[in-house]
Amino acid sequence: MEIVAYGVLADEQPLLRDAFDREFGAAHELRCLGLFLNRDTAPIAAGHEVVLSGVNDTLDADVLRALAKGGTRMIAQRATGYNNIDLTAAEELGLTVARVSFYSPYSVAEFAWALALAVDRRVVRAAHRTREFDFRLDGLIGRDLHGRTAGVVGTGKIGTAFARIAHGFGVPEYAFGPRRRDGKAPQRDFAGRRPVADRGATTFEHTPHLALLSTPGDTPPTGCAPARRWNASCWRPPWPTWPRH
Repeated sequence: MEIVAYGVLADEQPLLRDAFDREFGAAHELRCLGLFLNRDTAPIAAGHEVVLSGVNDTLDADVLRALAKGGTRMIAQRATGYNNIDLTAAEELGLTVARVSFYSPYSVAEFAWALALAVDRRVVRAAHRTREFDFRLDGLIGRDLHGRTAGVVGTGKIGTAFARIAHGFGVPEYAFGPRRRDGKAPQRDFAGRRPVADRGATTFEHTPHLALLSTPGDTPPTGCAPARRWNASCWRPPWPTWPRH
């Protein structure tokens, strides 16, 4: 079977080829392209039964029709999201659509902590200064994370991983949001709109230091309600696109 992958990054290509060789051997032929899939590049897929797409590719009705006309029978999305694919058109054209069912929550949680550390330790500002041979420490003093409180708004897989990392920093982990964890996670249950029994008040509710992440189903007003109560900064309308994890 001939397979074409669009929007393949230079770092991604050897991993993709290694995975194909390990799983399929010579049974399938993989062609990797750096081009993103759109109306102009869709004809390149002619003769390929399977198209591997990414989140930056455009798979609207016109593109899908061009792919189907060229002999494509399946779209495999290399991501969990699929909002860039017109599923209705794909069904009408008889195209099978697949996607990645899940990905590592640790990659997002660790990157979130990397950003938090960069802000806390003024890493970006320090990097800019050193490029200009400016080694002053003015304005670069950070604060220890140990002993501070972290509020994780949304304790799904990513939020749970984030809280476990917080524990390693010596940060008491408290979480607030719409679902219970029944004591199985390293953070406390959080109330959302309904009170959770036996959950006392915490320092974070009065003096928050950090609030990150969200849970599917959360909306900007949901996230801002506790922020208003805690006198923390909050977005103002119009609402930005709320992240989904």
